[in-house]
Amino acid sequence: MSSKQTRMLDYLLRAPSWVTAGELADMLGVTPRSVRSYVTNVKAAAHPLPLIESGPAGYRLNRDAYAAFSTVQPLHPVDADTPQNRLYQLVRRLTDGSGGLDVYELAADMFVSDSTTEADLGRVRSMLPDSGLSLSRQGSVVSLVGSETDRRRLLSRMFRDESKRGLLELAAIQREFASESLEAFKTDLIAMLDAQGYFVNEFGTNNVLLHVAIAVDRVGKRAAADAALDSPDASPISSDMNSALATLIATHFSVVLDARDIAYLVALLKTRVVTPGNAQPAQVLTTTFARPDDLAVVRQIVSQASEEYLVDLADDDFITRLTLHVRNLIDRAQLREYSRNPLTRSIKTSYPMTYELAVFIASELQRHEQIVVNDDEIAYIAMHVGSLLEQQAQAVERVTCVIVCPNYYTMHLQLRERIERVLGDDLTVVAQITRSDVHWDELSADLVLTTIDPPMPADGVIVIQPFLTEGDIDRIRQAAIRVRRLRRRAQIKDDLLQFFDESLFLRNFYVTDEETMIRELGERMVRHGVIDQAHVDGVLERERMSSTAFTDNLAVPHAMAMTALRTTIAIVVNDSPMDWGDSRVTVVALIAFSAAGRSSFQSVFDQFVEVFIERTDVQQLIRRSVDFRSFIDGLVQLMDK
Repeated sequence: MSSKQTRMLDYLLRAPSWVTAGELADMLGVTPRSVRSYVTNVKAAAHPLPLIESGPAGYRLNRDAYAAFSTVQPLHPVDADTPQNRLYQLVRRLTDGSGGLDVYELAADMFVSDSTTEADLGRVRSMLPDSGLSLSRQGSVVSLVGSETDRRRLLSRMFRDESKRGLLELAAIQREFASESLEAFKTDLIAMLDAQGYFVNEFGTNNVLLHVAIAVDRVGKRAAADAALDSPDASPISSDMNSALATLIATHFSVVLDARDIAYLVALLKTRVVTPGNAQPAQVLTTTFARPDDLAVVRQIVSQASEEYLVDLADDDFITRLTLHVRNLIDRAQLREYSRNPLTRSIKTSYPMTYELAVFIASELQRHEQIVVNDDEIAYIAMHVGSLLEQQAQAVERVTCVIVCPNYYTMHLQLRERIERVLGDDLTVVAQITRSDVHWDELSADLVLTTIDPPMPADGVIVIQPFLTEGDIDRIRQAAIRVRRLRRRAQIKDDLLQFFDESLFLRNFYVTDEETMIRELGERMVRHGVIDQAHVDGVLERERMSSTAFTDNLAVPHAMAMTALRTTIAIVVNDSPMDWGDSRVTVVALIAFSAAGRSSFQSVFDQFVEVFIERTDVQQLIRRSVDFRSFIDGLVQLMDK
């Protein structure tokens, strides 16, 4: 299947219901007619499995059929005559061929013309800059020149690029490299790392297993003595790991890797999978594992982020663990061996402000260390930041409640104890009334939980049983969620709406690319006296760090510095989507924040992105937004939903 057909399947897999041809066309950047062609081709490839269901509402994925299809469909079928598969097989042959390959024999073996093979070699050549490899040609014989390390990295990169959503599946690695022992090896590897006191990053484990499979495969095809692997400096904390890893590989694969192979794999484990100090307090981690210079840099950057975004990140445990992660990140970036993060998209969409904090930290790291930090690595930083912010939010966002339960032996005490034990993360009990003559109008809390009926039903008053039932717990939890959502929206709705300016609202305004859109909106803001050209340059710099398409519908370009004279939003609402990074968006909102608007930045940013998550809501908003006033009315309705 083509890459667009694969993307279509992935989109259908994530869709909760039917998806129209128009929606798929917008997402893929093609016509509905092309979508229908893709569906026909996919159905033919999956026959007799009913992979895609068609109906008046559009298309829907048959998940059971998809699971069966994914199991039997090889990731790189050798006989599939597609450019991407030919390219992968060509690289495999060049990597394995020690004496070079004859171009004409290659064409015959792969059942393509000589000109097609020459074109494929040109594609291989275009992949090699910055890889440490090159193609050498003598007559009709072509060979790959470079170290064993760089050959393995190229194979790894191509395999990862072929894997869906950047998440390497263990079964796919086993199929590709005919290594049925990987699953058992992984189990023993994780047990070994845990026993040695390391935190294990499951998202990076399969990436290292790919390198193990490639190493075992390569050693089986050519002498290990030919390997010119980089040999990292040995350190005391890795010697036990070297020995244990060598033993595991010999046991599971009946292959003995030399010291350089093992050292390279240990270096990958240390930078991608493990962090020292499992179950050890921050003080021990700081004194034993964290480098003082790394700690100083991270403390400085975290302090800047806290000041810039008005959040409290001054937590020793957080700073220490982030420092350990940053050291591995720097090592990966210097080797251009980044870790994939399958949660990048969901983190960016669901927690835009947390991701934005991570972008700020990553940008400062880039400047300080002279490295490049990509989206996946930014998402890992966001996971550290989000963990801390979640702990803080649990304390701040609890809903207050009053318990009304007339005194009868210890029944009221038992009820309160159960509420606090089961719902303590959601509620804070501020008072308990044990009398039956209740002054209902004097109760001051977000919720009232009562075992006796109030004189009149009221919002926020929930009648529960004296012995709390599962139904009571569910109703209380849902009420708490509703209170938090309404509280948050009430706080920022007026603030958000006052940031819009009718003269900065554009309908069906189309340009060629993201940079042009940012410059066009930025120039309008400059003419209105909201920002200067330096702020526009800051927006472009932020965009180059990581795409600001936070959902499939919305891009929110902005600068990391809050230098606007007043907080303002310039907005474009288009009927047809435009390419923005890897997404296609119909709404673009350039937000310029002033220093005085720092306190509202987080809530405004999160809330604005949240409104545009549901595609059906966005389509409805676009249809209704014939002008600025109707756009504002539609936005208010979505926020009040």
